[in-house]
Amino acid sequence: MDAAIEEVDAVVIGAGVVGLAVARALAQQGLETLLLERAERIGSGVSSRSSEVIHAGLYYPPGSLKARLCVQGRALLYDYCESHQVAHRCCGKLVVATDAAQVSALQRLMQTAQRNGVHDLRWLDAAQASALEPALRCEAALASPSTGIIDSHGLMLALLGDFESAGGALGLCSTVTGLRRVGQAWRLQVQAEGAEMSLQAGIVVNAAGLWAAGLTQAIEGLAPAQQAKAYFSKGSYFALAGPAPFSRLIYPMPRDDCLGVHLTLDLAGAARFGPDAQWLQGISEPAQLDYALDPRRADAFYADVRSYWPALPDGALQPDYSGVRPKIHGPDEPAPDFRIDGPAQHGLPGLVNLLGIESPGLTSCLALAQEVLVRLAGDQAWSSPVSTPSTQVPPCSN
Repeated sequence: MDAAIEEVDAVVIGAGVVGLAVARALAQQGLETLLLERAERIGSGVSSRSSEVIHAGLYYPPGSLKARLCVQGRALLYDYCESHQVAHRCCGKLVVATDAAQVSALQRLMQTAQRNGVHDLRWLDAAQASALEPALRCEAALASPSTGIIDSHGLMLALLGDFESAGGALGLCSTVTGLRRVGQAWRLQVQAEGAEMSLQAGIVVNAAGLWAAGLTQAIEGLAPAQQAKAYFSKGSYFALAGPAPFSRLIYPMPRDDCLGVHLTLDLAGAARFGPDAQWLQGISEPAQLDYALDPRRADAFYADVRSYWPALPDGALQPDYSGVRPKIHGPDEPAPDFRIDGPAQHGLPGLVNLLGIESPGLTSCLALAQEVLVRLAGDQAWSSPVSTPSTQVPPCSN
């Protein structure tokens, strides 16, 4: 063995909230784990540009990974926030039907949520919804009391602290440029601050977010059918100038691959609206992304928001920020489930690719980490296989 090649048990690529959760789980299994992040700090991609919502699990197809991992992850996340003093609030949410034609769709959404294991929902007629939120106009609403908000950066710092306490090491400004099998392990080529280096690991988890799909094309031996093509959808957010008119999150009925321009709150009580959905054409890699927010996009926001808050004043929406979702499907294709491709899917020992991990990825991060352990359990990539975690999850304490 070349003495210049560093050997570790596991490498996780990408230090967003999911990569941090996965690295933490592996390190807590006793594996010497290295977490590589191409940026200068953790969580500077998808994880820092979200709505920071803890989802209940209403929207996703029953039986899907998104549905199961969201419901499991929500319970795990509330428990983790309590035990690690991560700032959060279980403020609740109303999903609203703004006209009579949407009421039947809202009823179907309630049925979907119940099939997903969300049993704390409450149906509200217009008067009941108005009694809870006087500024709201709707025909009916679905109350989700277990929806909440979270300080995502505080969560990531807590996960990082656990990871490092378990012996894990973080490498920033480190870009993985290639992976190949060498004997019974993976050889990784890494660019770190202008220098080339090689690593060897029995386990590799690709949790690279916006870069994850492109990275599959740099994995030697991964069949084309197991690779992924990256697509990108940009969402803009506008902050409300003035006090928030609601105490809960307000979501319109979802449409297509978007949950609609909804109202969310931050932990200080300020309101923002978004995201919308803008498919980005001609972008082949995340380095080409432009996060600048076009103030003209607010024009469409006013009509959407006034469908449930008619009193929105002119000029009240101020540009805030934008984010980009790591899609693995095009704008005219149905939205797929999370892809968690382990050895059972692609036949390569010790490798897990996490693809299309967008919403509810933040809510699901701890459950996703458990799922990675499940996909690796019994795999021969490591002489002492990781153990399968308990499937028991604590109830939401809120």
